[in-house]
Amino acid sequence: MKTDQEIGSHKLGWIGTGRMGFAMAKRLLEAGSDVTAYNRTRAKAELLEPHGARIVDTPAELADRDVVFTMVSSADDLYSVVCGEQGVLSGAKAPELLVDCSSVSEEGSRRVREALKDRGCEMLSAPVSGNAKVIKAGRLTIVASGPAAAFTMAEPYLDMIGEGVTYVGEGELARMVKICHNVLLGVVTQSLAEITVLAEKGGVSRSALLDFINNSVMGSMFTRYKTPAFVNLDWTPTFTSPLLRKDLDLGLSAGVKLGVPMPVTAATRELVQQAIDAGHTDCDFGILLEMQAESSGVQLLPEDVEVDDGLS
Repeated sequence: MKTDQEIGSHKLGWIGTGRMGFAMAKRLLEAGSDVTAYNRTRAKAELLEPHGARIVDTPAELADRDVVFTMVSSADDLYSVVCGEQGVLSGAKAPELLVDCSSVSEEGSRRVREALKDRGCEMLSAPVSGNAKVIKAGRLTIVASGPAAAFTMAEPYLDMIGEGVTYVGEGELARMVKICHNVLLGVVTQSLAEITVLAEKGGVSRSALLDFINNSVMGSMFTRYKTPAFVNLDWTPTFTSPLLRKDLDLGLSAGVKLGVPMPVTAATRELVQQAIDAGHTDCDFGILLEMQAESSGVQLLPEDVEVDDGLS
């Protein structure tokens, strides 16, 4: 690992510049970091060029970077960009540290960690909580696990990306925390959809109900930044139903493995599946509100009310 004097001045690589990855890499660039980026669709990575990034055509070209960050969709994608034919480990060199910010299974993460260790590269699991708007506002939170020295090396950059980084220990413990987080995300969203439709059918506007909830002890950063979508039915994707289903499945699988019954999660998973079956695969998972309204005999209309998302 680098010395304390060198912390914060490493050459960084970034793999994955979708909605989340782009916003995270942009914050590193805005903080003055040296970032070289790769994305499967090169045009998406090229959007980082005006902010100072250099773009490469394969993950293999990032092997000379000190620290490589990954933000991809699945465990298979993570394995491919690290261990694949043109992956980070496909050449003679390897980075000193790989920081994976994706939401993948413990098994998938462990497989990549072992391959990296064989090449003398440490790995930090660092999944995140938030969306692109949250990142832009500097409110992203991150949970990390892996060798303590790896966390020390990565922490300055994680602090540049978000506002809170929690180190939970060795190995894949961060994966368990993120799975629990996203299970809660799904269950809370479905519950929020149910009470919102209940209140509207009882004569209360969505904006009024959610204003009360947000100012009560039950309000949170999540309920606040989801309120504009619920009020004005804007389903521009921040997180899709298929991605939520993947995480609910991971949670349920962990529950079976550890002997923890999860009936509320199981019910939520089936409702998310219904949204997918109805064709709601490319929009935001907040579409659960409209699914709930439909099953309740309520036709929702945008309220066209300007609502603060709490992120400004």
